Amino acid sequence: MRVLVLGSTGYLGAHVAERLGALKGARVLAGGRSPAADVPIDLATDSPDRLAKTLASAAPDAVVNCAGATGGNPVTLAEANARGPAVLCEAMVLACPSARLVHLGSAAEYGPGTGRVPTAESAATRPLSAYGATKLAGTATVSTSALDALVLRVGNPVGPGAPPGGLPGRVTRLLREAGSDTDAVLRLGDLSAYRDFVDARDVARAVEQAVTAPGPLPRVLNIGGGDAVPVRDLVRTLAEIAGFGGRIEEQGAGSARSDQVSWQCSDISAAGTVLGWRPSYVLRESLTAMWSAGAHPPAPHEEGEPSS
Repeated sequence: MRVLVLGSTGYLGAHVAERLGALKGARVLAGGRSPAADVPIDLATDSPDRLAKTLASAAPDAVVNCAGATGGNPVTLAEANARGPAVLCEAMVLACPSARLVHLGSAAEYGPGTGRVPTAESAATRPLSAYGATKLAGTATVSTSALDALVLRVGNPVGPGAPPGGLPGRVTRLLREAGSDTDAVLRLGDLSAYRDFVDARDVARAVEQAVTAPGPLPRVLNIGGGDAVPVRDLVRTLAEIAGFGGRIEEQGAGSARSDQVSWQCSDISAAGTVLGWRPSYVLRESLTAMWSAGAHPPAPHEEGEPSS
């Protein structure tokens, strides 16, 4: 099986490529803008015809799209998260219509949770940010295409390699800078929001199962931890793992997303039924692995969703 992974140098993409690379009989091709990419692809600028020629030469049996932008202005977000999947779908129809497409979406597409009830795939989508809106546009294109396509709506990823742009990675950096200073103070915004954290390695395992599962598959599946965890608990647990002896102070408001979306949790039962997938790491294990591995920034236009 030849699997083309787009965004393989990003946070989630790196975990996905590693997981698929260990799959017996699979050959993983890295697609992206990096000079080291096996298949040169830029979803933000390639035309459908040009991309179709590239895909025809690569001849993939499956394509996994981990590419996307989590920050930047609305134009950058739209190019990576909305235009990119649209061009990819059109090119795949032309070049490899029988290949399976697994696309990484985001729980941000749902917007705020309702009544503190886990959000199922059938729930209304009400994104409150340009990021969530552009990710939803990509999901709509993939899920309505003529391809054998599946969108995995990912919660808030944590674990080894978490980028410093997200809260877990940023707190990790601050804790490393504080070191053993017992007078150190971590000044953060409001940490009262609840989030559904999922280990990046569990996301990669879900992708593997989505790539190899017999069809037909649903168009959208939630991939998350299945629990709404106070962000404050994540920070305190990470500080404990780091042996932090200073103080944590919450000053002022949190991020705009935290203010607008105070509670979020995904119903992951469908992924269990369809793929036999359940998260295998508890949050403390993910945070321990993240602390041990350090934090590394994803390449531009490649996914590593912020956690607040």
